[in-house]
Amino acid sequence: MDAAIRKRIYDFIEEKGLRKTVQRDAIIEAAFSTDKHYTAEELLAMARNNEPSVSRATVYRTLPLLVECGVLKEMDFGKEYKFYDPNFAEHPHHNHLICVDCDKIVEFEDSNIETMEDCITKRLGFSPSNKMIRIEAKCDKLKTSGKCTNKGKCE
Repeated sequence: MDAAIRKRIYDFIEEKGLRKTVQRDAIIEAAFSTDKHYTAEELLAMARNNEPSVSRATVYRTLPLLVECGVLKEMDFGKEYKFYDPNFAEHPHHNHLICVDCDKIVEFEDSNIETMEDCITKRLGFSPSNKMIRIEAKCDKLKTSGKCTNKGKCE
């Protein structure tokens, strides 16, 4: 985990008047031990690998803190649950392509898209405060071969 992100998180937690706990530490370590998107339940499982005493309630209380702190982004990909993006702090301008067949999430950055977003918002008289592009697509591998090795796997 990046030292600057760790400091930012713990400074934020301290400003909120919250304690540093073993359980919260395990959640934070798990949250930034991967570059994959995850759900709250997946984060719970990852954190419990580090510290078995981590509770579901602590995960659900810690996630909004990390989002409010600006180091984690909550993403709605049209499912019944939210995903969390641990790459947001280091790459705030990336976008997502989601395969509707196999649920794979692919991150991408493109300076042309950023330029287009800026042009559109300025032309319409706005200044962007938050930008996110989500492209939903069908799996070419499934279309051509009839089978996709990612089917049922997120990321």
